[in-house]
Amino acid sequence: MPNDVSRRDLAKLAGLAAMGAAAGPAHAEEAAVTDDAGRRFPSDFVWGTATSSYQIEGGATADGRGPSIWDVFTHTPGKIEDGSTGDVACDHYDRYKHDVRLIKELGCRAYRFSIAWPRLFPDGGLTPNPKGLDFYSRLVDELLANGIEPYATLYHWDLPQALQDRVGGWRSAETAAAFAHYAGYVAQTLSDRVKTIFTINECGRFIPFGYGLGIDAPGLKLPQQEVNQARHHVALAHGLAVQAIRAKGRAGTRVGMAENITACLPAIDTPENIRAAEIATREMNAGFLNVILEGRYTDAFLAWSGKDAPTFTADELKTISTPVDFVGLNIYAPQAYVVASERAPGFDVLPMPSSFPHMSSPWLLVGPETAYWVPKLAAKIWNLKTIYITENGTSSDDKVTADGKVHDLDRVMYLRNYLAQLQRATSEGVPVKGYFLWSLMDNFEWVFGYKQRFGVYHVDFDTQLRTPKLSASYYRHVITRNAVSA
Repeated sequence: MPNDVSRRDLAKLAGLAAMGAAAGPAHAEEAAVTDDAGRRFPSDFVWGTATSSYQIEGGATADGRGPSIWDVFTHTPGKIEDGSTGDVACDHYDRYKHDVRLIKELGCRAYRFSIAWPRLFPDGGLTPNPKGLDFYSRLVDELLANGIEPYATLYHWDLPQALQDRVGGWRSAETAAAFAHYAGYVAQTLSDRVKTIFTINECGRFIPFGYGLGIDAPGLKLPQQEVNQARHHVALAHGLAVQAIRAKGRAGTRVGMAENITACLPAIDTPENIRAAEIATREMNAGFLNVILEGRYTDAFLAWSGKDAPTFTADELKTISTPVDFVGLNIYAPQAYVVASERAPGFDVLPMPSSFPHMSSPWLLVGPETAYWVPKLAAKIWNLKTIYITENGTSSDDKVTADGKVHDLDRVMYLRNYLAQLQRATSEGVPVKGYFLWSLMDNFEWVFGYKQRFGVYHVDFDTQLRTPKLSASYYRHVITRNAVSA
């Protein structure tokens, strides 16, 4: 910057520029419409938003709901940063009709929600709780009445505590069998109106964090072999659930899973590095996604695991790899930038610089190209025909101003850049069919309690007032145009 140009001078210049822009609104609008032509998504692209049961519902003991592992975990002192629980959360259990209107106001035509297993089967057994089912039946009816298609997730981490106590939760294949029974019940009772069902959400988070590191519920620190075995049981539960849904659901019911895929990106997009990113994506997701989509654990995974490898049978692998109709990918931050290597397995992971930009959550590194490379690589590796981005979004240090507004410019920046890269992927024919923004509203953010806010609606947790943020206006604008808006 020239030394004789001050910040005040720049401010004046910016003001003059703004006046100039205001002088020609018709021309600017015309240019915007023209620009949209190159930034459009496919005409049948599904725009939605997402939440999960424990994070928003509250009603912890309402209508016969049994305790989940997260109920017990959050009531254990020292487990949650702000000492809070999900007992009330966003009180969605009582306010769901209002929240459906918020989805409609965004312009979303789809909503991905999760069903609380302990609402339907309080003790994790075989006897359903009709009142628990009734809540989701009413929610689905309300969504459909407002022109919003329901996308249901069966497991977003709230395992019935009774199963944890009785058989050790995911440490046991009995939990996989119980999950299949639950999945079949949901398909039998709701698939007349719910046509798309996700089995498991983010095995890549809840198993290592809950059973290995002790950070999430149920808070265990097991040896690595037991962690790998628990992950195998989750994969088995997915396969059994797919079969149960196909057996019990109405014709046309679609089923898949949603995974927080380990995002491996080429550091520089040379052919060699892109190939290295393909290898890395397959191998670093070998314990769950790959075994589901290929029906086997890779040789490299088994060699790396050694004595800690899970035990399994050929019949289990066949069940696990029961074909799915789609794959959901949750994408936030790049986990690994890789380059080609002559050493096996063919890639090197580069160290992440301490100065790499991130959002208000330190783990949430800003890598918009993640939204391009992840679905592109996944589609090629596993020959996928239908992909949904089932979660994408960011936390923000949201503050309500004196006039009652929330100017979350950082979230708008994040969404603009990630969606631009996603549109780049769809323009090249990558089969991404829809996008579900995380999240509809601020909620209980697991071990962070209510300190991290991911919603496009601000929630005052004392009054339960919902306030649309600037990002809600931005997302509505994108949906209206079906195009990335600058």
